[in-house]
Amino acid sequence: MLAALSHLLAGAALAGFAGVTLWLLSRPRARMAALMPAPKWLVAAAVATALWCLPVYVFGPGSAEGLVGRALRNVAWLGWLGASFWSHDAPMSRPQKLIQRLLIAISLVAAVVAGATLLRTGQSSLPWIGLSLSLTAMITASGGLLLVDSGVRHGGSGLRMPIVAVAGAFAMLWAYELNVQLIGALTGKPASTLMLLAPAVALLMLPTFVLAAMDVGRERIRLSRPAAMRTIALLGAAAYLVLIGLAGAVARLGGGDYGELAQGLFLIVALGAGGLLLASPRSRAWLSVTISKHFFEHRYDYRTEWMRFTATLGQSDEGDSNLYRRVAKALAELTGSPAALLMLPDVQGCFRIADQWRWPARIDDELSLSLRCAFTLQEAQHIVDLDAVRHGVAVEPDLAIPEWMITDTRAWVVVPVLHFGRMIALAVLHRPTVSRALDWEDLDVLRIAGQQAASYLAESQSQAALSEAKRFDEFNRRFAFIMHDIKNLASQLSLLARNAERHADKPEFRADMIETLKLSAGRLSDLLARLSPRERNRASEAAHTLVEPLLSDIAAQMRPRRNIFVGCTTGLAAWADVASVRQILEQLATNAIDASPEGSPVQIIAAKEAGRVRIDVLDQGCGMSRDFIREELFKPFVSTKEGGFGLGAFEALGLAQAMNGTIEVLSEPGEGSCFTLWLPAAGENGADGGEEWMKVAS
Repeated sequence: MLAALSHLLAGAALAGFAGVTLWLLSRPRARMAALMPAPKWLVAAAVATALWCLPVYVFGPGSAEGLVGRALRNVAWLGWLGASFWSHDAPMSRPQKLIQRLLIAISLVAAVVAGATLLRTGQSSLPWIGLSLSLTAMITASGGLLLVDSGVRHGGSGLRMPIVAVAGAFAMLWAYELNVQLIGALTGKPASTLMLLAPAVALLMLPTFVLAAMDVGRERIRLSRPAAMRTIALLGAAAYLVLIGLAGAVARLGGGDYGELAQGLFLIVALGAGGLLLASPRSRAWLSVTISKHFFEHRYDYRTEWMRFTATLGQSDEGDSNLYRRVAKALAELTGSPAALLMLPDVQGCFRIADQWRWPARIDDELSLSLRCAFTLQEAQHIVDLDAVRHGVAVEPDLAIPEWMITDTRAWVVVPVLHFGRMIALAVLHRPTVSRALDWEDLDVLRIAGQQAASYLAESQSQAALSEAKRFDEFNRRFAFIMHDIKNLASQLSLLARNAERHADKPEFRADMIETLKLSAGRLSDLLARLSPRERNRASEAAHTLVEPLLSDIAAQMRPRRNIFVGCTTGLAAWADVASVRQILEQLATNAIDASPEGSPVQIIAAKEAGRVRIDVLDQGCGMSRDFIREELFKPFVSTKEGGFGLGAFEALGLAQAMNGTIEVLSEPGEGSCFTLWLPAAGENGADGGEEWMKVAS
């Protein structure tokens, strides 16, 4: 059954490679030349593989005719390797060229001699022909694997992946055939089963020829580090099993059954090595450094490391909300360092230790970095290898590194954390478990990581500065409102003093004056209360407020300046704070008087509309444009009055909104203005009528 299956597979391989050959010949030459360095050699390799499959199909995989076809196939494959991975601009080295020519010559001579002998003597010379061709195949396969390895390393980075895959397919079949020959040589018996399965391996090669001639695979395919590490672990396990088997076989050949003893010894050694790796951080670090150094092109898996670095900086891991500690941790983990210090500038510019991550001993708070060293590091922007400083081979000898850093041998690297050329922090990394010298890759990674960490630190410092600025701004805002109200009171008292000179003998004026002074004193007391940081929110004092008496009081207060006409629906009540409504209407009435010419009327009309209280303050002044109302009227520090603060309308709108109300303005230039204060209406029985309005507003 296996022989029949092998025959069927050989026929499929013959048909497949013959079809691939015809398809390659039909492809446009210009397109093939753009996709690969040597398209003609790829066609020759496909033809030679098909010719090898023919005697395998007719005579069998282990036949002398099949071995002759294999030798000719190897010649085409070696020619393709040389033409695809080396060029005139980057030629083969002399040893490589010598190996290639020797392999081609050996294969050609063996194929010609064996073919001629078969034609002359027939089956009588099969034993020595088979032996010579087998030795030739072993030599060619071994040399071919060497050329594949050197060729892929030489030209792999500049070639499409399918081209490299073709070379990998050649290496796969060569390695398979070499195994078959070695097993036969070691056991003295041909590996018949493996020979019969050779056409199956040939079929696995077929897709690589197709992909090589298609416009796919321009991206480089590389294993991730975790996948590569797992592959290495699997190879190690396989090697362990092979060694156990070989040890058992050698023990049996030496006499006695020592196989179990050898396997037990290997198991003990393996368990000991595994336990050492699990228990010793130093052993694990040594293994990690060794694998990264010898198995990978770069020391760092940049994608994985950068994702972990960013996650450490941006998230509070294990409840750690301290950004300084997270920065120290992120920089340390990047290089495998077990601990780190982070230094920040004090008010004088000297850098002192602000935080640490897993530093093994207590840190003296007095340790610092001098101004001279800080300036030098900022100007040089160098990452300092402290071991180089200790041995006197530093790149910048005059760095003025403090003595405590040099004497403490745990300190390994000093990383300036720079933000737009300014050093805002300094990281000191602890020596790794397995000490190593810094190389260019470490320096590049630490430099870029320091810039990334600097952006987080700068953002944190900016937020702290912004918070402090907001506190100052709140203080300035509160003070500006107080000055605005004091200016209004001063204007009112000044007007009262001027009128007193003319009307002090009138009883009506004296009564108004006393009332005005009482109101002014009350407003001054209110200003003093507002200076307190514990001032309650005005909206929390909202209550059932009758509008008509409030409007009458305001009209009486403003009478020394202007007679104000008041109209109000009887019994109208709002759910609001009395003092806030008074302050808003006083401000609007004052603005209306200031905007109106002498003798023109000012009106305050109140009514209930749409379930709310509407209070209109109307004047016949110069009016305002719509652009001014929309863009400037309610902005702070924008005023059309000479010496004005521009806070009255802004403060009035804020008070109205705090009571779930608002202020509406209608005005046209030259036609006067109407300021409308909308407030929640109170129920007839004193209930809160603003609840529905609050729901709508929210």
